[in-house]
Amino acid sequence: MDRREIAALLAYIGRLDPRTIRTDQGEARDQLAQWHELLGNVPMATPHGWDARVTARQHIRTSPYQILPADLARPWESYRRDRLARHSDPTPSADPDDQAAWTAELAGTRRAVAAGIVEPAQARAITSGRDGIDPRMEGMLREVGSCIPPAARAALAPYRPARAARERAVALGEPDALSVRCEWCKAQPGEPCRRRRIGPDDGVRATAPRATPHPGRLDLADAQHNERAQQPVMA
Repeated sequence: MDRREIAALLAYIGRLDPRTIRTDQGEARDQLAQWHELLGNVPMATPHGWDARVTARQHIRTSPYQILPADLARPWESYRRDRLARHSDPTPSADPDDQAAWTAELAGTRRAVAAGIVEPAQARAITSGRDGIDPRMEGMLREVGSCIPPAARAALAPYRPARAARERAVALGEPDALSVRCEWCKAQPGEPCRRRRIGPDDGVRATAPRATPHPGRLDLADAQHNERAQQPVMA
């Protein structure tokens, strides 16, 4: 606020609380200088929610104490902090390679938000669900089916034969051998079976993953698959 706006604000406050009125010309001049010194960076009003007159009226209405410049400065600082807390910096339109222009635009936007000139930019929320999803995206999801596209999955098949065999079995509706624990090599569900490497002293030197599950594991998976298939379907 400039001196003219401060004078208008003091006149408004004086109508609501005569205790603030200074009848002596020197005292009135000192009061005007003091308020201008303390509230020079506080606007009279902004396009978005701040009005010094409303704040002054609220104080006079609810407090028995005579209004001071701090009673306007504190709400103004709270107003600024609240707006910046709700602001998410949008990407500047300046060239990212021009660091000075990029920073200047970012800082200018923040100052405008804090000063109440523009509204805070809200970050777009991450939503869940599939309501209103683009039909083209639906097709892509059906084609991909997982985080690995079909073409990439086929290219990787020779390098992970156990996984490829499992996926092929599931696609054909056959038992998934890796869904059960192997009683022979003790491989846990989801892990491929392992073959043992026997040394000259008949001791196990190492193990290596097998491309195909052990027969006993296949039999166990087949038995569980048939058992589930025979269970009645609950309506």
